[in-house]
Amino acid sequence: MFLFDAIPWSSTLMWVAVVAGLMIANEVARSSKWASLALFIALPVALTIFVWPTTAGAGSSTGTWFHWVKVYSALAGCLGFMAIRFIPRLAKNRYALMFPAFILALNIFEAVIRDFQVYGLNGMVDGVFMVGGPWNIMNGIAGLLNLLTICGWAGIIISRGPKKDMIWPDMLWFWIMAYDLWNFAYVYTAVGDHSFYAGAALLVLCTIPAFFIKRGAWLQHRAQTLAFWMMFTMAFTTFVSSSQFAVKSSHDPVALFWVSAVALAANFAVVVFQTYTIVKRRRNPLIDELFTHLPAYRTVLEANKPLVPAAAAPAAHPRATASAK
Repeated sequence: MFLFDAIPWSSTLMWVAVVAGLMIANEVARSSKWASLALFIALPVALTIFVWPTTAGAGSSTGTWFHWVKVYSALAGCLGFMAIRFIPRLAKNRYALMFPAFILALNIFEAVIRDFQVYGLNGMVDGVFMVGGPWNIMNGIAGLLNLLTICGWAGIIISRGPKKDMIWPDMLWFWIMAYDLWNFAYVYTAVGDHSFYAGAALLVLCTIPAFFIKRGAWLQHRAQTLAFWMMFTMAFTTFVSSSQFAVKSSHDPVALFWVSAVALAANFAVVVFQTYTIVKRRRNPLIDELFTHLPAYRTVLEANKPLVPAAAAPAAHPRATASAK
C-alpha cells in the first residue's frame, strides 16, 4: 500500500474500536463537570504516580520529552477549557479567552519543533523507526502557517445547557481540514509507525463530532480526545508499535513527500484566503473575528445559543447578523 504496509482485518476493526471508544469517552467527559474532573485530574494523577514512570521510561516509544510534554499540555488544555466553560466570569474575560488560542498554538509549536528535530534522522530513534528528510521541513513550515492562521478567539462563547461546550465560531471547516492534513503529515513523517492510529484515527474521531455532534466545539473535542489517547499510549506503549494490531508505515519517501506537500499546500491556501479576508474587510486578526460574513460561521453561531457572550462578541456577532441580511 502507498501509506502503510498491509492492514489486516483485525487492525481495521481495532481502528474502528479506537475511534468509537474515544468518541464515547469524549461524550462522557462532556456530560458533566464532575466526569471531566475525574478523567482529567484524578486519572492522570494516578497514572503519573503509579504507571507512567514504568511504562513510559527512557528507551520506550513514548519515553521522549515530546510525549511527556504532549500529554500534560493536552491535559492543561482540557482543564483550561473547563475553567472557561464552568466559571462564567472567565467566559467574559478577554484575557482568559486568549488561553485556548495559546494552548493550541503551543501544541502545534511542540510538533513543529519535533519535525525540525527529526530532519535527517534515520533508523531507530527513541524506539521509533525514522526516515527523516525534506518532508519534515516542509511539514514544519505547514505547522507554522497553521499556527499563524489561528484567529477569532475573542468570539468564543459557551453554549447553553448542562454540557456548556466551548464554541469557537471563527474556527471553520477549512482551517480544521488544513490542521488535520498538517497533523496527519506530522505524525506520518515523525512517528510513522504510530500514524494509523495516532494520525488517522485520532483526527477522524475529533473531526466527526465537530461536524455532526457539536458544531463549533472542535478544539474542545480535539483536546479531550488527544488527552485520552496520550494517557492510553503512555500506559500501553506497545499498542501502536508492536502489538498484533500495530500497522507499520510504508516509509516510502514518495508517500512522505506527498503527505507533507498536500499539508503545506492546504495551509498556504488558508493563509492566502485569510489574508484576502483581512485586507478586503479591514479586520484585525488579533482582535476581530474574520469570517462572520460566511454562511459556515452563521451556521455554527445559530446552532449554539450562547450562555455568555465573549468579551468582544458584541462587536462581532451583530456583523454576522447584518451580513446575513
